[in-house]
Amino acid sequence: MPLKHIEHYLIQTADMEATRDFYTRVLGFTVGPSPDFKFPVFWLYLGDRDVIHVTQGGATVSENRKKYLGQESTAVAGSGVIDHIAFRCEGLAQMMEHLSAEGVPFTRRMVNDQGLFQLFLMDPNGCKVELNFSNAEVGTVRPDLMAADLPS
Repeated sequence: MPLKHIEHYLIQTADMEATRDFYTRVLGFTVGPSPDFKFPVFWLYLGDRDVIHVTQGGATVSENRKKYLGQESTAVAGSGVIDHIAFRCEGLAQMMEHLSAEGVPFTRRMVNDQGLFQLFLMDPNGCKVELNFSNAEVGTVRPDLMAADLPS
């Protein structure tokens, strides 16, 4: 069940366009493809790797965002704008067994158009952690929710 590398972090903001423009203009990121989560999101890339995901934050985020990701903070300024950090992993079945044995609750999500199966859990500080696995590891494991099942 090894974690391989940090995959991305998600910034929630009141102004997605200004955030996108800052990271592209000032730091050289490029806007690239992102899945249809049925809520607003930009994926910002360094080379061919998506590193920063940007979405709407605050008290009025969409119900689809709340259903898929949850929302621990309504902050749109300061360090509370980081919603979660994601890691690429291997060993989905072993990780779920390990988390269950440790008594760590998690939710299962699937982004069908990205070949991605996700586990979301909380660290002791209330920081959301996303663990991403290849859909090739899924087997008989079923997600609690698929992005494609959210209403448009």
